Amino acid sequence: MRWFKNVTLVLLAFVVGIILLPFQAKAAAPKQILIGTLYASSGTFATSSTSQYHGLEFWVSQVNKQGGVYVAAFKKKIPVKLIAYDDQSSTTLAATLYNQLVTRDKVNILVADFGSVLTSVAVPIAQEHKILLFDPTGTSAKFFSPANPYLVLTSLPTSGVWPTVLADFLITHKINKVAVIYSANDFNQSQAETLKAKLEAAKIKPVYYHAVPTDTSNYTVLIRTIQAKHPQALIEFGYPPNDIAFLQNLQASGAKFNMVFTIFPGQQLALIEKNVGAKALEYTYTYPTPPLLVYNKVNCGMPMSEFEKVYTQDTKRPVDFLTAAGYNNGLIIEKTLATAKEFNQLSFRNAINSFSGKIFTLNGLFKINNEGAQIGEFLPVGQFQPTKAGLALHVVYPMNIATGKPIYPAP
Repeated sequence: MRWFKNVTLVLLAFVVGIILLPFQAKAAAPKQILIGTLYASSGTFATSSTSQYHGLEFWVSQVNKQGGVYVAAFKKKIPVKLIAYDDQSSTTLAATLYNQLVTRDKVNILVADFGSVLTSVAVPIAQEHKILLFDPTGTSAKFFSPANPYLVLTSLPTSGVWPTVLADFLITHKINKVAVIYSANDFNQSQAETLKAKLEAAKIKPVYYHAVPTDTSNYTVLIRTIQAKHPQALIEFGYPPNDIAFLQNLQASGAKFNMVFTIFPGQQLALIEKNVGAKALEYTYTYPTPPLLVYNKVNCGMPMSEFEKVYTQDTKRPVDFLTAAGYNNGLIIEKTLATAKEFNQLSFRNAINSFSGKIFTLNGLFKINNEGAQIGEFLPVGQFQPTKAGLALHVVYPMNIATGKPIYPAP
């Protein structure tokens, strides 16, 4: 009968184990929340990337001053450690370093570097390893799919929708002869394609539509070619080095256009003005973004006015949009950890879905669609107008939020 007794004991232990399984302790809380990201200290994207990184770095310092981030899955605050590597604006190096963050450093949270180019290699890596990628500014629409739950765009809408308001402005003001020059990458090309499609839907065919390599540094010949087409508006889509070269060449050429539009004066005004001068920006149109757009009615994080003050005091650096975007990305991470019921990647995404459309930050409304793309924010049209005190940026369209009237044609 001994064998029967032994079998009975084994079966009893098995049954008890099954009964107690749901009550077993959860995995122990980590000592630190590891956040991994990249930045570029050199190369094409350096100025934008470092600004975004400094914003995220500032958020880390702020939460750690308060004892860390509250993690709902463990019902306590846990300090944050930021692990960052320099990708030197190289997608090849960035791919290696993103992999290193995931496989060697085993970060809990993965954050993309600035822009679509450096984010492009992070998206498939995050999806392969099933880790949620917090994407501040990689806005290519090609990244987003209902089949990939491991991507969330935090601080800008997808680039394909950026020029929607710009197109409406051109159509409303009967600006029918439009020239478009754009850098050949996902970020700029998607904007050019959207603008062209919307104009053509209004029976406006661009008089000039041309792509250039992203590393283009001289636009003089192109400006002369465009001038011969006599456009009413010249639209240039590029990254900061493109905008700087374009505006420098435009001023040096002496060519005059009724309307000139570029992207990054509205995001990195100090950088652009330092390189081209205030005179070159007079009457230029752009997308105004924080801090040029001020959102002080928030329910998550610091309002813009407070952020500018505290960030400048703490870091001795000026604030631009990408600084705010990096900080805003941190706020979304913070809210995610405070909301997620379990400490895993899909629980993080479900948490984000639950507060999407309900929080307002210094960047405006945070809201994503089912693909993880940001749809809560939009980009109005602004114009830099000269005053006795210097340049003033006025929102000129749409009319319901306008702070001034466009000066068109430019003097």
